[in-house]
Amino acid sequence: MNVLFVAQCTKNALIETRRILDQFAERRGERTWQTPITQAGLDTVRRLLRQSARKNTAVACHWIRGRDHSELLWVVGDARQFNDQGAVPTNTTARNVLRTEDENAWHHLPLMTALAALAALLHDLGKATQAFQNRLRNPGLRERNHYRHEWVSVRLFQAFVGGDGDAGWLQQLTTCAEPGTDAKAFEALWLDHAGGRLLRDGLDEPRAAQHLPFARLPPLAQAVAWLVFTHHRLPCLPVKQPDGSCDEDMGEPRAQWRRFGAHPRFINANELDGILARISADWNEPREPRDRENRAMVQAHWHFPHGLPVATPAWRKQAARYARKLLELLQAPANGRVLHDPFAMHVSRLCLMLADHHYSSITDKARRQPFLNESYPLGANTIKDDSYQRLPDKGQRPIFNQTLDEHLLGVQAHATLVARSLPSLAQSLPALKNHKPLKKRSANARFAWQDKAADLAASLRTPAAAQGAFIVNMASTGCGKTLANARVINALANPATGIRCAFAIGLRTLTLQTGRSFQNDLGLGDEQLAIQVGGSASRALFEYWEQKAEATGSASRQDLLDEAGAVLFEGNDQHPLLQRLTDDAQVRRLIAAPLLVCTVDHLTPATESLRGGRQIAPMLRLLSGDLVLDEPDDFDMADLPPSRGWCIGRACWAAACCCRRPPCRPRW
Repeated sequence: MNVLFVAQCTKNALIETRRILDQFAERRGERTWQTPITQAGLDTVRRLLRQSARKNTAVACHWIRGRDHSELLWVVGDARQFNDQGAVPTNTTARNVLRTEDENAWHHLPLMTALAALAALLHDLGKATQAFQNRLRNPGLRERNHYRHEWVSVRLFQAFVGGDGDAGWLQQLTTCAEPGTDAKAFEALWLDHAGGRLLRDGLDEPRAAQHLPFARLPPLAQAVAWLVFTHHRLPCLPVKQPDGSCDEDMGEPRAQWRRFGAHPRFINANELDGILARISADWNEPREPRDRENRAMVQAHWHFPHGLPVATPAWRKQAARYARKLLELLQAPANGRVLHDPFAMHVSRLCLMLADHHYSSITDKARRQPFLNESYPLGANTIKDDSYQRLPDKGQRPIFNQTLDEHLLGVQAHATLVARSLPSLAQSLPALKNHKPLKKRSANARFAWQDKAADLAASLRTPAAAQGAFIVNMASTGCGKTLANARVINALANPATGIRCAFAIGLRTLTLQTGRSFQNDLGLGDEQLAIQVGGSASRALFEYWEQKAEATGSASRQDLLDEAGAVLFEGNDQHPLLQRLTDDAQVRRLIAAPLLVCTVDHLTPATESLRGGRQIAPMLRLLSGDLVLDEPDDFDMADLPPSRGWCIGRACWAAACCCRRPPCRPRW
């Protein structure tokens, strides 16, 4: 084929583009190249361009079909430099003339942003305790957290709120950064246990057991406390089960408290009535009776030797800023009941957890410069310095990675950035446009039904974009359901934006086979298709990695994907938005690939994950593309309950079952 390359690159990107294209084609100008080339050679050129692409890269490839006709094959880099036909604009302007992005379906985005930001400033206040700081300084300490820092943070927030309503505590927070404000008096509101504000579990019983946070806090404060409480894992009802040993005195089986999540079971609807008000410290980390009797150990979990970061001017400035925003948003009656909006709370929690994962993984001080405060005495997490000698039986000497005040401010900054980036996520990610094999008519009469299905889907494109659609595709084995689903998805999609779709398969053994079949039948390159293979980590392995993360003071450093999984995807994932979302290259590839083939258990954590941040990548994938559930007859009864929460993105299919919905209009 005879092709023409047009480069609209700038700065160093133009130098790198010229270096690559000069090896394959002859120049026809300063920014154009032309040459006859094979398909394999063209794929090589595209791969090299994508691997070296920068933010200023923009290269279009045209197939010269005749004297007066050319066809745009692909664009690498910034597609905004070209229109849908690959033409270059005569003039450009920085003004948003069309203003097509002024309206979107994210009506609660300001509220979700403010909630995530304020929760980020509060989420790790519990790390200021003596017990947690001892764990950071002593890597050989293997004693578990009897009161996790999330629960302590909620108790501190409850102490600050006191008996005020939402307007009261928000107003008090807005004035904390005003000149002349006594920082010590402000800090005392959080630590006043003598006056009865701070309730310390295990020490202030039975009053602490009677004044549980979610039973006493006002509605908006409950939403903030919920984000703080669940930023590592969701609460689980503790159950009493025999541990196989016998009591020394009674000779009877000894009962041990375990978390409900360790042994899932179905519960009745009547058990959910008022369940939020029943959440106690044991729902976060079960305690044995003997733990409660060790008063010295309990006191260490409620002693704050260096106070709290709330006394620092930078923290109070940001807290006052977002308290003012929430105070304005509180004027709308619906915003006061945000805790009962599953989508708003789920996305707010996602933003907080993603920011926590991202900032906790940063060890380069240059990237943390705006929030750096090395003189602060409290640490948030540690790193291991290889230059120190190994201590006997204690691993390596730990050093602080981030101070606590820096960590809170850094997570808050990234949480707001992530929240504001979500509406443009789907438009910023690559999509599959004008892919000919998806439009090609079937040459075999046996598969002619695929053409009829695609034509019908194309006729429903406009109403489906506004109202959504639920499509069931049932046919005998070997009739081509999998390929038909891809064709129907393509017919429903807007040709100008292309398709982004995840194909979730019930059988893990068929994942790689289906992915390779897509590549062969649809002519997809490695930069257009990602295949997620490998098994989910077992509970024992997951708990092992969780303990390793806890030892460094940050469970936020756990990987966002299973350690045993792998994503097969070759392409450029250096989009600025993806780099801000996470530093994990594997997660960026999972989210960025236009087509994804995986097993269904890779996506169900979007709504059922209990621990860690395993729901972040699946949730972002579902928010930015369609979903096909292939071969649902392979699912068992255990897969049915979480399947009710899958319809959270633009489309949900099953192969088939398909539910196409507009962006950001979830069905729970």
